[in-house]
Amino acid sequence: MQQILIRHGESLSNREGRVQGQVDVDLSECGRRQAEAVAAWCWSQPEIVAAEELWSSPLRRARETAAVIGAAIGKPVQIADNLRELHAGIFQGHLWDDLAIRFPVEVARWQSGDVDYQIPEGESRRQLAQRGRQALEALAARAARRMIVVAHGGILTAALSLLVGRDHPLLADAGERPFTRLPALANCSVSELVWPGPELVRFNETGHI
Repeated sequence: MQQILIRHGESLSNREGRVQGQVDVDLSECGRRQAEAVAAWCWSQPEIVAAEELWSSPLRRARETAAVIGAAIGKPVQIADNLRELHAGIFQGHLWDDLAIRFPVEVARWQSGDVDYQIPEGESRRQLAQRGRQALEALAARAARRMIVVAHGGILTAALSLLVGRDHPLLADAGERPFTRLPALANCSVSELVWPGPELVRFNETGHI
């Protein structure tokens, strides 16, 4: 089983520097162009065009990206609820730059790296990673030999860190996303996970954008 993992295109909140979490926002104009670019790349790859299934998070920024890919390769988009991004609780909707002023205690706890610290009204890193792992494992158990999965930077990197280990060379060399202490994953980047194993064979490739 081959899973092609794609982060959604730039969203309006990405452009504004806001914490998204599970807030439902649209792609920006740049994000739509990124979606077109990754869709064109998918269409140019015979093995990707042959993918039997195309899955997406239910959040709009991922669904919009997946719809562009689906139109390019002729596949319907199926929704997996567990692919939603981290629920960032009280941080959601606020500017990243304002968090330490608005929520100094909570931000300090989150930045401490405690995987079990749960953002008030939201999730912990451990909960996110476990949910992401379960989502990818459930999809990998399907009969399809190859699928495309469109989701979010937080849940994909958290799941991969749990599945293959944070010290995996591809993850260890990726740097960290600010604030989250998870490997960096660019908008509309392509990663690939092969099952059984699983084996991470590529991560955060962006040459097509």
